[in-house]
Amino acid sequence: MKRRGYYKLRIPEINLCGKNLLKLKEQEIPLSGFLIHISHYDPVWCPLKSKEKPFDLDSALKVVDAMSKIGMNMLVIDIADGVRYKSHPELARKYSVPISNLKKLADYARSKNIEVIPKLNFSQSSHSQHNHWFRPHHELFDNKEYWKLAFEVIDEIIKACGPVKYFHVGMDEDHSRAYSQYIDAIIQLRNGLKKRGLQTIIWNDSAYWHLAKAVIYAEKSVAAEKKIPKDIIHILWDYNRLQPGIIRRIVKQGFQVWVAPGANPERILKWKEILLHYKQKGMLMTIWIPCRKSNCSKVIKYIKTVGPLFTGKY
Repeated sequence: MKRRGYYKLRIPEINLCGKNLLKLKEQEIPLSGFLIHISHYDPVWCPLKSKEKPFDLDSALKVVDAMSKIGMNMLVIDIADGVRYKSHPELARKYSVPISNLKKLADYARSKNIEVIPKLNFSQSSHSQHNHWFRPHHELFDNKEYWKLAFEVIDEIIKACGPVKYFHVGMDEDHSRAYSQYIDAIIQLRNGLKKRGLQTIIWNDSAYWHLAKAVIYAEKSVAAEKKIPKDIIHILWDYNRLQPGIIRRIVKQGFQVWVAPGANPERILKWKEILLHYKQKGMLMTIWIPCRKSNCSKVIKYIKTVGPLFTGKY
């Protein structure tokens, strides 16, 4: 059955008082962030691309204000083909906005003392379609021309968002690459970003080993952990379970790991405890809907409601 809309945003009821509120205030994690979408590609979004509306900058600035008020200090910007690249105008779609909008968003976030992290996804999969924003170039499949074009786009993003310290390259749910190709692609991206003075961030899929169709992604992440440079930051996304053993494994191998814990209040707090125990410093709030006027108020309500669980500032 095909879905007819974007992911639903459910705002949980949160009641904190007494010991729980005190505990929350005591647990402050250094980096607490929000993932905002200029555009995105996945099996739910892609069927709706013909109806996709342009990114709304005014709504995004209001989101930044909401983040700032509760102490969030990191904004990951999912860009894809949501902006028009001067270096590659062929990537523009009907909903793409001027890249100057990205610069305005990044500059505004920094003015609120919020770390800006641009994101482009270079995962390869005909099912997940995370790299289809790069079409037709995604068909080049990791040859020299692919990486040349990829870094031309990356350079334009860095210039628009700069100065930045980190760059998120996605790499989740990669179904098309062999294990060795997946590892080589991450290293290629990391080496190019390191030359540019940036630290690489990737998704880590290893939380979903228990789902039959996701085992390939979990195993691929675990295989990569053994081969890729230790300065790459892993974001473990786990919206359903608490799995401290995964954090222990990744940290033991010498990596820094952050968590995207979903929206369940109890799990958010437990994940925070786990990260602090292992001296890790980042948590990322993710919601998979567009940034536009029609859902701006709901996104802001979500941040105001759930965000304090991340920041410890209620």
